[in-house]
Amino acid sequence: MLQESVEKLLDEAFEKNKSLFLISLEINSNNQIRVVIDGDQGISVNDCIEISRSVEHNLDREEEDFSLEVTSPGVSEPLSLPRQYKKNIGRKLHVKTNDETIEGDLIDANEEEISLKWKAREPKPVGKGRHTVEKEAVLPYSAIVEAKVMITF
Repeated sequence: MLQESVEKLLDEAFEKNKSLFLISLEINSNNQIRVVIDGDQGISVNDCIEISRSVEHNLDREEEDFSLEVTSPGVSEPLSLPRQYKKNIGRKLHVKTNDETIEGDLIDANEEEISLKWKAREPKPVGKGRHTVEKEAVLPYSAIVEAKVMITF
């Protein structure tokens, strides 16, 4: 019952602020509620507070006691939703598939797949030595084992 109530309250809160979206909702046996949210333009502390209040102020602690944590995904967390990929277009990703690992710029993302572009050193087709070539790959989400945004300083 608590799960359904929290989901309904979150849906209402996201309806008010359409730039925010749910990454995950976990409720354990001790009624510890953990909500991870993200936003199309990033996420602020005030966004987390707003979502937290939308949930907490509409649940009755007298009926069922709970604890609530609303947070954003950490910088080291992998991307999990197409909406997260879309907001990171133009950034460098570290993508693992079953066959290879690619570090490249995310140039496009839609509901089915992403496109990456990167430079690689390869042997020259004729003669000795290596040359730099631009590579591009289109990966369906089903082929991605893990993808993380690479932070550069």
